Amino acid sequence: MTLATLGFYGRVMLAEYYQWLEHAAFVVSAAILLSSLDDLFIDLWYWIREAVRFFTVRRQHKPLTVAQLQQRAEQPLAIMVPAWHEHDVIAAMIEDLVRVLDYRSYRVFVGTYQNDAATIAEVERMRHRYKHLHRVEVPHDGPTCKADCLNWIIQSIYRYEFESGTEFAGIIMHDSEDVLHPLELKFFNYLLPRKDMIQLPVASLEREWCELVAGTYMDEFAEWHAKDLVVRESLVGTVPSAGVGTCFSRRAMLALMAETDAQPFNTESLTEDYDVGERIGRMGMQAIFARFPVQFVTRRTTWFGLGKEREVTTTMPLCVREYFPDTLRTAWRQRARWTLGIGLQGWTLTGWSGSLANRYLLLRDRKGIVTSFIGMVGYLLVIQFMLFALASLAGLTPDLFPSPFIDSPWMSAMLTANFCALTLRVVQRVIFTTRLYGWEHGVLAVPRLVISNFINFLAALRAWRLFLIHVVTGKPLSWDKTMHDFPSAGGVRSTRQTLGELLVSWQAIEPETLERALKEEHARHAPLGRVLMANGWLDEETLAEAIAFQSDLPRGELVPEWLDDPANTVPLDVLVRLRTLQQGVDENGHARFIAANLLADTALDQLHAITGRIITLAIVRESEVAAGLRLKRGVDEAQLREALDGDDEEGGGEAVTVRGTPLLGDLLIEMGLVSRERFEAAMKAYRPDRDGRIGDYMVARHVISREALKSAVAAQQRLREAQSGGR
Repeated sequence: MTLATLGFYGRVMLAEYYQWLEHAAFVVSAAILLSSLDDLFIDLWYWIREAVRFFTVRRQHKPLTVAQLQQRAEQPLAIMVPAWHEHDVIAAMIEDLVRVLDYRSYRVFVGTYQNDAATIAEVERMRHRYKHLHRVEVPHDGPTCKADCLNWIIQSIYRYEFESGTEFAGIIMHDSEDVLHPLELKFFNYLLPRKDMIQLPVASLEREWCELVAGTYMDEFAEWHAKDLVVRESLVGTVPSAGVGTCFSRRAMLALMAETDAQPFNTESLTEDYDVGERIGRMGMQAIFARFPVQFVTRRTTWFGLGKEREVTTTMPLCVREYFPDTLRTAWRQRARWTLGIGLQGWTLTGWSGSLANRYLLLRDRKGIVTSFIGMVGYLLVIQFMLFALASLAGLTPDLFPSPFIDSPWMSAMLTANFCALTLRVVQRVIFTTRLYGWEHGVLAVPRLVISNFINFLAALRAWRLFLIHVVTGKPLSWDKTMHDFPSAGGVRSTRQTLGELLVSWQAIEPETLERALKEEHARHAPLGRVLMANGWLDEETLAEAIAFQSDLPRGELVPEWLDDPANTVPLDVLVRLRTLQQGVDENGHARFIAANLLADTALDQLHAITGRIITLAIVRESEVAAGLRLKRGVDEAQLREALDGDDEEGGGEAVTVRGTPLLGDLLIEMGLVSRERFEAAMKAYRPDRDGRIGDYMVARHVISREALKSAVAAQQRLREAQSGGR
């Protein structure tokens, strides 16, 4: 066979391949048109509904106000947070939750697995700080599925109800990456118990312009939760749970438990939230997709990160915000779980039930398991047609067969309709993204639409693979962990709160208790923490946690062995005067100190000058500082342990604190027996090895009288006995 013959057959095969592409384009175009008609119906329903409501409902009814939310008496609410390998975000999430929520009658239940020690440690650390936080341990190794963890949390919630005599009006689902709005619980409280399931919108926290994968979540949730879920609710009167920002009434949760033998969440489904929303709808209960406008303040850079950063106030529905995955792999794995649970498991577990409208919406939910592939084939066809066009312009293509669709009005009409549908899709995506994130992200939504389609294609591939393996081998489907991010500590903590406000927000004390303590603080000139502990209103551990949080310093602990570290260079008299202890040198070569309060800048400068090192400070209980100082003065280890355990019987003016009993110097000042200025001036010349006990030293220097010392020691003893009796 000659080269000419081979060239001839090659041109024929290329022409036939092109004709095959044309037939494939017809089939793909028809499928895309069908999907586009579905989208067009949703679009028309939404925009017509918005127009009708603008001229009717919104003019006839006054909108709900914040004042109305505030007026309604608080009902007990429970928040449940399932956690598997969430040690890097769970503490920050809980801190932020407690800080922002404008509500007091609530409890938080965090579910952890027994083989997840890191997450357990973080939750336990937070539990010691926040008295309304409870850790629920799943009594078997994880990961199983999110539904399993939630079911154990639900059991713990009802056990707490039985033991405390409390009945929660609502139970709220959240994840460990959620950022809550202050009014969230007020809003749920207003709608309960009239509504059985309340779903808030979900939105992505704003990302940088260059984070294209994470940006796809901004675009998709901006449109889905502003349009698609609104239409779903108006069509069938119910809405699927998003898994976060979902509140179930007591009636709804009890009904779910009664239906499934006390297991309200389906452990066979990876999207238990979608499943539970469908079940509530079948029960005929009232569900609502709630949209209550509130304001969010954010900082945004202009002109795609090239302009100045400015503060922007945006009005948007009350919602749950979070960071979604920002890498291709984490994004398609997460979406694969959604596709598997909704598109494949949903089909298997729930079938095609309900009204015609509900079946249509089920079809819309599940079409992605097919259309994701059709869309990707469409992209491949477009690329190949473009290559053929470029080759034709360069004169490189052979003579092609006449197109079977060259005179087809159907093909022309279909391509035109698909082009219009694509334009409509892009325009609406830009509109909804611009509403929430500004015009820059609105423009970026166009290229991100292509990226989103590619991610959804990879997700569908993975979902089908996992589902088929499950069907063929029976291998169970487990919780596919997605790594989560949370806003930095700078965006979570607030040092503007006073110590009293912080303790009230933690529910460590009641507002009325704070008022009484503040009056006593003013009358006695005593620190607020001391007043609270002296009256038994606060324990020392919580006070130390609050001071550490307020100062943005880590919690520490006294390690007796470190007191004799050769690197310790600060004299004892300085430690006594500053009420701190040196604990050697850390791995970075910094001098390590512990104290019961944030040290003044002058004190830190003095320690830096003595040690010649950078100072790191951790907050401990005041009793630990006092016990450490006693050990430095020669008290043996057994006596130190007694002091730390609260069994010390020291007297005679020693600077001792036992489980929160105030130091002698503080008592002298609080009782008005000496001014703080005079006491601190005398302490500058105090040397423990030379002057002995502080009380005797003060008497010898005529700073206080012997009678004053006896009065302070007696008061110290009474406080110690009172605290011992309360333990």
